Amino acid sequence: MHRRSFVLAIGAVLLSSCAQGTLPGPDILGEHQVGVRTAFGDPLPGLTTDELALFEAGRAVFQETETVENGLGPVFNEASCVACHLGPAVGGSTGRFETRFGRRNDSGAFDPLAAEGGSLLQDHAIGAVPGFTFLPEMVPAAANVVAKRRTTPLFGLGLVDATPDDELREIAALQSRLAPDVAGTLAIVPDLFSGKPRVGKFGWKNQNPTLLQFSADAYLNEMGITSPKFPDESCPQGRCEQLVYNPRPDLNDADGADVQAFADFMSFLAPPPRMPPAPESLIGGRVFLAIGCAVCHVPALVTGPSAVRALNRVVYHPFSDFLLHDMGSLGDGIAQGAAGPRQMRTAPLWGMRAAPSLLHDGRAATPLQAILAHDGQGRRARNRFASLDAKARNALLAFLDTL
Repeated sequence: MHRRSFVLAIGAVLLSSCAQGTLPGPDILGEHQVGVRTAFGDPLPGLTTDELALFEAGRAVFQETETVENGLGPVFNEASCVACHLGPAVGGSTGRFETRFGRRNDSGAFDPLAAEGGSLLQDHAIGAVPGFTFLPEMVPAAANVVAKRRTTPLFGLGLVDATPDDELREIAALQSRLAPDVAGTLAIVPDLFSGKPRVGKFGWKNQNPTLLQFSADAYLNEMGITSPKFPDESCPQGRCEQLVYNPRPDLNDADGADVQAFADFMSFLAPPPRMPPAPESLIGGRVFLAIGCAVCHVPALVTGPSAVRALNRVVYHPFSDFLLHDMGSLGDGIAQGAAGPRQMRTAPLWGMRAAPSLLHDGRAATPLQAILAHDGQGRRARNRFASLDAKARNALLAFLDTL
């Protein structure tokens, strides 16, 4: 279906949720998808031989363990991408958490405590080197905001990367017009590779606009590997003078080849496979639409033109608008990029049945717990869910279990 048609269908979702009705028209929920089925961790169907070679080469780099000789550290979180992104396959999530911290001042403003290593805490260090010992970072005493963030799966993100910024702009405009009390906000962030502002799509705060930048950011901040667009090491606990002892002070991924390989792997990684629908889950999908879940967890998006046939004008079903929403008490308290302390990106629901935990901090062990924890702009849909009878509630949960 043409992209404009899907944007109009999304408008119908918004209207139907307000009217407590059902949605006519295309299979916007993706319940009757046809074609080649994939497993978690498979490449996108329809890749060329050369594209499959890039996928396999990227996956190999993704699984490599970095060393001090490669430039690991001096402070870091893990020594490989796969240490956090594994389960149920390479590219998934281990359930590993990272720690963010900062200070909320009396005025309510957020201070990331950059002078003390914030807002990301690196909980590993390379240890003893000639003349010095690097230590893992600790949350400083000045911090009064500490948040855990769950590692997110990467399945299908190439489709998200290939979705035009204008599609998200149109969704934000539709929400503002048809459902203003839950309307999302675009995160406009710098694209370091193009030098232009772009719509952020990646990370819990939409802090990165492309998979390439997402890769370079993670390589530096999670593993301590510098590259052309992220050339400066993280100062351990904010003490930049310690970097004089860094055993690899040069640009570690000098030509950006590893960063590109990570991006290639993610770009060609297939979305999570769907479970076949059952009568109860089909009813649950209509309940999902009717109570307003689909206003933010937009069921269907479509990619723009792409030289990669497997990414060219493809309809996919992430169940996210990839916008920021004020989540009230469910916000993590961290301001980052264009996002305020209470704002979080709408978490995509695809693949949630394989997640070890749910919500940004993993506080929910089940979809039921995750729904009931919604606050802020998610409160109205949560309250509608809570008011459902047992049959409708169980049907909606059955629908989520197919994602």
